[in-house]
Amino acid sequence: MTKRILAVDDEPGILQLLKDYFEIQGYEVIEASNGTQVFEKLSQKPDLILLDVNLPGIDGFEVCKMIRDHVSCPILFLTAKVEEADRIRGFHLGGDDYILKPFSIDELGARVEAHLRREERKNEKKAVKIQGPLAIHYDERSVYYNGRPISFTRTEFNIVELLSSNSGQVFSKDQVYDRVRGYDGSGDSSIVTEHIRRIRLKLFSFTEKPYIETVWGVGYKWIG
Repeated sequence: MTKRILAVDDEPGILQLLKDYFEIQGYEVIEASNGTQVFEKLSQKPDLILLDVNLPGIDGFEVCKMIRDHVSCPILFLTAKVEEADRIRGFHLGGDDYILKPFSIDELGARVEAHLRREERKNEKKAVKIQGPLAIHYDERSVYYNGRPISFTRTEFNIVELLSSNSGQVFSKDQVYDRVRGYDGSGDSSIVTEHIRRIRLKLFSFTEKPYIETVWGVGYKWIG
């Protein structure tokens, strides 16, 4: 089945470049140049969204915040911003990756392909991990403790999924970033520390059991 990409950018030249490149690669491309058009075109059910941060009116961060609860597909930000605070903000709002402008179109294509491959693998999973009162439903992408749901962001759940489905295996920050982001995470792996901290805080609000252990100087592993 042909994968559908929603490309969002207010620069006509970039939008045309994305359309031409991805259509040659065999994708269907939906175009939008502002946030309002994004809302209108979500009904076409894109498999991935390329979202410019600096949109007129409603910026890309706000668009992501408004649509994240209604779409499960990967959202990749296109931006000239490089500040770590911006990257962290975007990830907390539910973004899955950052592509810095000016970008290599081939690298962008590789990242898109990697994210879509990971989505396909994820959709094939039909499993539940039970650890006493903790239940992780990989197919539903949900976590429960004594039947009560624990709310994780998309990236937080991806990390929980990676560590818990490989219990006892130690992953470095770079490995976690590469696996949950889908493509070459070097340079941004420090963000993993913040995600791990937030996951632990959410788990600790239900239990004092430390499900994620820090292996100092190496990385992280799931206990149990």
